[in-house]
Amino acid sequence: MDTSTLEVVDTSTLKVVDRVPVGRHPFDVDVSRDGAEVYATDHDSSDVTVVDTGSLRARRIEVAPYGTEGGLGSWLKPHYAAVRPSDGRLLLPFEGERLVVVDPRTGRSQVERMTSNTHQHGVTITPDGTLLAVGTGPIDPAVDRGPSLTVRRPDGKERVHPLGGPHENVAVSKDGRTAYVTGGFIHDGYGDGLTVVDLTSGGTHRLSAGSRPLGIAVL
Repeated sequence: MDTSTLEVVDTSTLKVVDRVPVGRHPFDVDVSRDGAEVYATDHDSSDVTVVDTGSLRARRIEVAPYGTEGGLGSWLKPHYAAVRPSDGRLLLPFEGERLVVVDPRTGRSQVERMTSNTHQHGVTITPDGTLLAVGTGPIDPAVDRGPSLTVRRPDGKERVHPLGGPHENVAVSKDGRTAYVTGGFIHDGYGDGLTVVDLTSGGTHRLSAGSRPLGIAVL
């Protein structure tokens, strides 16, 4: 039975005031530029649930650039999404090979090429539309590459920064010069603390930040 839900919290009382059914095993939640919609990225059902924040009506958009063959046993499923500032489209990276660009209004999508060739999880996007995507490491070490951080410019050009060990999610400084990548917990291991990436030089260093951190935000 699918019991995944998006919970609506009244921040003045800190109580859950409503719940909206979404797809299976949601990994991520994002908000449209105008706040009118919320997007849940549903890992095991290979789709995105679009929720109207006024009516709480929901609809689902399939996001499966490799198809849905393999079902729950497949690695080729969506994880995290980012809302592109310029047009509100959703950007979802897959395997360091394909970037799915979804128009949540129409449900249509297109696929663009990516270059890091590694299983991808966390993403963030800067105000100018630069996408940062965390590569967690290879699914098949014989053909896939190791952990990395992809920095993809709005024109599609990419720079791939290798990372040492498993990582999960990413945030970027307000000046766009530094990325903070969490260790997290993934399919073949985990990492503690953070890796700090200088996005100009490509230099990295580690910071202690507890055990297996998943999410991160820059305030």
